[in-house]
Amino acid sequence: MLTATRAAHTQLRHYFPPSRLVVASALSARTDKRVYLKLESDLPTGSFKPRGALHALARNLERRQITHVTASSTGNHGAAVAFAAQQLGVPATIFLPTNPNPVKRARIAALGARIVEDGAVDLRAAFERAAAFAKDPGVYFLNDATDPDLPAGPATIALEILDQLPSVDTIVVPMGDTALIRGVAAVAKQLSPTIRIVGVQATRAPSYYLSWKEGRAIPTETCDTIADGLATRVPEADNVRAIRELVDDVVLVTDDEMLAAIRLLALEEHVVAEPSGAAATAALVHAKVTGGAHTVLLVTGANVTPDTLRAAFCRS
Repeated sequence: MLTATRAAHTQLRHYFPPSRLVVASALSARTDKRVYLKLESDLPTGSFKPRGALHALARNLERRQITHVTASSTGNHGAAVAFAAQQLGVPATIFLPTNPNPVKRARIAALGARIVEDGAVDLRAAFERAAAFAKDPGVYFLNDATDPDLPAGPATIALEILDQLPSVDTIVVPMGDTALIRGVAAVAKQLSPTIRIVGVQATRAPSYYLSWKEGRAIPTETCDTIADGLATRVPEADNVRAIRELVDDVVLVTDDEMLAAIRLLALEEHVVAEPSGAAATAALVHAKVTGGAHTVLLVTGANVTPDTLRAAFCRS
């Protein structure tokens, strides 16, 4: 993983600089710890997802002829695939669930990808439509949950953090399909074996939390959370095995706790975050995570809808 991640890091520098790591003064004062924010919202499309999409698409283009790339997504991965496709000159079709996040949908459309809304609220149906579409010759299904090349992209976050803050001892990572935490944890622990990696899931979408605890893939009936970036219902068995080996703890945060974290980040740290992007902050503020001497919270995305912002700021 480390060799692949260093190659991805070299490749991705042609498209964007490292994201900022900033001191979170208000959070540090609240917790009496040194807390930092890794601002993945700096990246094109406003989330960490272009790291994996660009790397995976580029690697596959080196190996074979690709005439079209497709993905299923709740939004951020779809925008990242659309961005990667635009940069690398490949047409893209993105399958979304019904009534997707309008900010994320608009990003995908602006990047020139064709959008298909499945007609179901569950991402599983969009996944099945994308998989069927990918049976056509030359179509590459860039599935962020299972693509073997993709985790090296988000793993570059660990390289950046350890370069920016060699003393880091804890990294708190929002956890949806687990590509992010698998990549970050694998590289961070190879370079700094004592580092602590904590995953954060939504209380209303706890499939990987339950799976991590039990050591087997446990699907849930629904994943109805405000954090669409964490809305995974059906875990992959290989991913469960990986996080069991790499992740030190997994915790849950409620939708209300994420809304409170959005408000705190905006008012006290001047950082815009969507619910999944604020999940790590929510976990620290609500004492789900005990930070170390130097704790990094990943702010994974800023594509928040106006309705969610109003809900965050109208809280009593």
